[in-house]
Amino acid sequence: MDIRGIIENLTLAIVLVDQDLRIRYLNPAGEECLGTGVRHALGRPLTGFIQDAGGDFIAHIRRSIATGNPVTEHEVSVRRPGADEITINCVITPLAADDTTECLLEITCIDHLIRISREEHLLSENLATRNMLRGLAHEIKNPLGGLRGAAQLLAKELGDERLQMYTDVIIGEADRLRKLVDSMFEPKVTPEKQELNVHNVLEHVRRLAVAELSDDIVIKTDYDPSIPPLYADYDLLVQAILNIVGNAVRAVETQGEVNLRTRVLRRITIGETCHRLVVLISVTDNGCGIPEELKPQIFFPMVSGSAEGTGLGLPLAQSLVHLHGGLIEFDSDPGLTEFRVLLPLNGTGY
Repeated sequence: MDIRGIIENLTLAIVLVDQDLRIRYLNPAGEECLGTGVRHALGRPLTGFIQDAGGDFIAHIRRSIATGNPVTEHEVSVRRPGADEITINCVITPLAADDTTECLLEITCIDHLIRISREEHLLSENLATRNMLRGLAHEIKNPLGGLRGAAQLLAKELGDERLQMYTDVIIGEADRLRKLVDSMFEPKVTPEKQELNVHNVLEHVRRLAVAELSDDIVIKTDYDPSIPPLYADYDLLVQAILNIVGNAVRAVETQGEVNLRTRVLRRITIGETCHRLVVLISVTDNGCGIPEELKPQIFFPMVSGSAEGTGLGLPLAQSLVHLHGGLIEFDSDPGLTEFRVLLPLNGTGY
């Protein structure tokens, strides 16, 4: 195979531009990166296919051509017209020939790598936190058991029933705290999985949420009816989605909109497993968003942005989804918060 054949088969995007940033060459990976075909791109300005997204990427290319110095850009956000922003790494190398200067761009789209890294960090962080809190729970539950036992013995010795009211309070609070500690951690259950329609789960959750809504809050749906049956535990999945939808409803307060959406995603990596097909359940709301200081800890127990919240809903939801080999991730800005539940479809891991 000659050098051109090798370049044509690279997964690295190769783009050659002249000193006016007009495209002179584009390999197939470059076509995919710029979202265009080589015939359409040749002779046209690079800025017609890729633009800055609040940075100086194009300016750095021009400066590299002017100075003759190569430049390496890391994690640059760029925008393709009519498409979402993408994040790239790019090596910019000016090539001087006779009286002209061309510039070679070696572009790597790293959105997928960033997403995998973020998910791996989330999974490992969640596991480390659960392990730490399991040890803490053991230390808390031991004295609670002693406290409860002592209160029961004291109640038997008291002759005045009015005083037993106080021991009942002690016993009741000890039981409540023990239950609270138990609920912080991964449920000690084995999912009873069966084939189910994910939209039956979502419709059940929607009916439960609607029953508690004010008339000013709307729950809209956008379902993909082609999604095949999911192998999951119906009750556990209902609880996980209900916790997320409940947070969304509280976030929009007395007026606003919550959206439930389903799609099928292809070739998605969760943890160390790449799945051919994954069900995406998206829950969005137009509330005030999650405060920046809470975002890194949002799946930790006892972390809540609401005065009424216990901070257990999202950690429990994440644990329930983990039991199904899935993951919950989110993005949040004022006016738009999205929680995405990713669940592998039957037998799609490889």
